[in-house]
Amino acid sequence: MLLLESEKSRVIEMAWEDRTPFEAIEEQFSLNETAVIKFMRRSLKPRSFKLWRERVNGRSTKHVKLRSSDVTRSHCPTQYKQR
Repeated sequence: MLLLESEKSRVIEMAWEDRTPFEAIEEQFSLNETAVIKFMRRSLKPRSFKLWRERVNGRSTKHVKLRSSDVTRSHCPTQYKQR
């Protein structure tokens, strides 16, 4: 799948966000978890990729089925304020 630069940037941003599940990335960009991991490996520096994998590995908020029912949104209310 070919992504525009702005879309690539958004996928990376969504992948780094703790509350954005892989399912949201798949729904928006048609990249499943495996594809996101491959994309991040190609897009990030090796050390950045390693840090991201350590951060994401086992994080329940990155999977809708593992989320607590208390998590009802995918981002902080102040995250997308107009500048």
